[in-house]
Amino acid sequence: MEIDLEIYSPVHQIKNVLFDEQGINVFIKRDDLIHPIISGNKWRKLKYLLKKAQAENKSHLVTFGGAYSNHLLATAAAAAKFGFKSTGIVRGEQVNNDTLFLCRLHGMQLLFTDRESYRDKPGLFDKYFAGDPKAIFIDEGGASPEGARGCSELIDELLQTYNHIFCACGTGTSAAGIINGICQHKSPTQFHAVPVLKNGGFMREEINKLLAQQVNFELHTEYHFGGYGKTNNELIDFIKQFVAETGILIEPVYTGKMLYAIYDLAAKGYFNPGENILAIHSGGIWGLLGMKEKFGKIL
Repeated sequence: MEIDLEIYSPVHQIKNVLFDEQGINVFIKRDDLIHPIISGNKWRKLKYLLKKAQAENKSHLVTFGGAYSNHLLATAAAAAKFGFKSTGIVRGEQVNNDTLFLCRLHGMQLLFTDRESYRDKPGLFDKYFAGDPKAIFIDEGGASPEGARGCSELIDELLQTYNHIFCACGTGTSAAGIINGICQHKSPTQFHAVPVLKNGGFMREEINKLLAQQVNFELHTEYHFGGYGKTNNELIDFIKQFVAETGILIEPVYTGKMLYAIYDLAAKGYFNPGENILAIHSGGIWGLLGMKEKFGKIL
């Protein structure tokens, strides 16, 4: 079976009084529309890993994630669609939740492990699957050169050049891939990574590891809202307002933080009048399942 999806990822303009006042044009690339579950950068990062598995005659995808991992769910769905077996090694105590229910529904076997053991993912792979010649190791979040290659193709799809491109950053794979794509096109676009983890300065080194050539990019480390999976009322209120005004669903773990950064920078006069800014919607909407209580009552 051919490892591919029919990608439908349009670019929509976001209209807002703030942007009009600043004289800037803000757009969003809707990678969340690629697939209902294998969406956004999850598909882009998995694409060439699945092709690698197929080329190496591997039929068992083994990967890693937390209890609400979009990557686990995307891998489970991709495995089901393209005829692979899948196992997810889950960080932490055994739990049942909506995300893991959907993983199991797509045929994924789940193995839970303590947080200390989880730090050594290759060791866990060897522990459970060293004797399985059909098993292939896929790192958490799809972090890999293959993942970066898939993300680089996003730039091929753009119909215009933007002054700035923003992307949320968890492992650095998507960011590195997009930067590589910008370089391949010899584009003057300035890339901006928004780490969703606390103390995200280390992300520069992680991104640099996957770059085809060393280039300058911006790293905005002040929009983590307490760390990975963390949030506060300010971010939640922003997301509620954004979704209600645009009809574009976003979540607090990745895209919500990245878009908040764009709005905040715009309010501070960061961009020059006339500039075009592109935000990358990296999908992962199912992450909302683990954050429902954060939203309280939706009036």
